[in-house]
Amino acid sequence: MLVLVVNAGSSSLKYQLLNMENESVIAKGNCDRIGIGGHISHKTSDGRSVDLDWDFPTHTEAFEKLVDVLTSGEGKVIDSMDEINAVGHRIVHGAEEFKETCLVTDEVITAIENYAELAPVHNPAHALALRACRKVIPNAPMAAVFDTAFHQTMPEKAYMMAFPYEDYEQYHVRKYGFHGTSHRFVSKALADAMGKKPEELKIISCHMGNGSSITAIENGKSVDTTMGFTPLDGLIMGTRCGSVDPSAVTFLMNKKGFTASEMSDYMNKKSGLTGVSGVSSDNRDVTAAAQEGNKRAKLASEMLRYQAKKYVGAYAAVMNGVDAILFTGGIGENDYSVRADICKDMDYMGIKIDEAVNSSTRGELKRISADDSKVQVWVVPTNEELLIARDTVEIVNK
Repeated sequence: MLVLVVNAGSSSLKYQLLNMENESVIAKGNCDRIGIGGHISHKTSDGRSVDLDWDFPTHTEAFEKLVDVLTSGEGKVIDSMDEINAVGHRIVHGAEEFKETCLVTDEVITAIENYAELAPVHNPAHALALRACRKVIPNAPMAAVFDTAFHQTMPEKAYMMAFPYEDYEQYHVRKYGFHGTSHRFVSKALADAMGKKPEELKIISCHMGNGSSITAIENGKSVDTTMGFTPLDGLIMGTRCGSVDPSAVTFLMNKKGFTASEMSDYMNKKSGLTGVSGVSSDNRDVTAAAQEGNKRAKLASEMLRYQAKKYVGAYAAVMNGVDAILFTGGIGENDYSVRADICKDMDYMGIKIDEAVNSSTRGELKRISADDSKVQVWVVPTNEELLIARDTVEIVNK
């Protein structure tokens, strides 16, 4: 069974074509700069590639070019799009309506558009991509996999915000959580690696990259997570400020004369590691600058590690213990020093890192805790596209 996985952004369209008989990637690529020019990069599993500028006024033209490179020319891997059995779409926000993966209908697309206010950068792009895909590949069933769905198991005490209750009833203001597709994949992969069922474990999942979130997973279910109403909440991130005192927000708005939209842009795109360090939003650049003596870069790096450690401790308290901690995402999988600092001085919780194993582990599934560590610590590479493909196969077969 061939499944096309699509991840649409406001100006991009990432994709992977997978053979689900052996879960191998046949080809993958990205159409970016949609609406402002256009470029496509495409790679096949046997090493061929396509890399060229192309005009993409909308997501429809991007899909048409995606079809072209998959079925013809240097990047050809199939003869016709009729060979694709199903399409799986990553959708960022499903609010409270979508608690699991579903087949895409007109009603589902409309609902995704209706929640655009909750995810203004992502949901409108998802709706455009869904319609473009339906137009270009009309015969393939489509599935929608929601990033927020995994966190719908959080208890009310964890997801509610202490505004007047009618704000929840009227405007749906609450914690939703994100990165759910990643957290679900890696927690299951970790349970398999430990020879356990997800229902038998208490896991703290640290998805750390340009966007970061930490989730408490008990008995296979999310019980709390750091991202909130939007992906802005929680940890300091590449360009996002994370959790801050709301009064600091209104204070800065008054001082700088910002509108609400300008303040949102300030917190989402100009803060975080780049705002504190003044160097970059990329953790690698910040770490390198810190090692060269840049004090602001050192501070930004320390803030990230401190905040993550704090949440690990908090979520261990929430679950009355923890069996395993996992690190995933670009930073979590590849930066051994971040992992080491987060787990340092946590002997009281039974956490001990094997420094030699940790320092040599990058991007591979491996236990990095010491043999006598009461809490296991792992690096678990994430694969959201594979999970989306698996969900798509399951729901289409149903």
